[in-house]
Amino acid sequence: MNTQIQETVIIRDRGQLTVPESIRKSRDWMSPQSAVTIIAEKEDEVIIRPHTSSQKKVDWDELWRKINLARSYKGKYKGSLSKFIARDREARR
Repeated sequence: MNTQIQETVIIRDRGQLTVPESIRKSRDWMSPQSAVTIIAEKEDEVIIRPHTSSQKKVDWDELWRKINLARSYKGKYKGSLSKFIARDREARR
């Protein structure tokens, strides 16, 4: 769907801009809470695009292997780590 829709809107005091319903309904990716990328390349143009992550996919097997490896290390401290952290934070105040 490559149809052009044009609407006139007002930018409010805090820079808020409401995308008109006719435009939101014409684009599936424009839904509440969706992330977008805003690009201002030209002086008289602002482009809004759906956000796409430039990060590679997560290798969950490798991530879990590293988590399990980190958990396997044994320290000198015996007891609750959360209690140790709480005491350490209190001591640094």
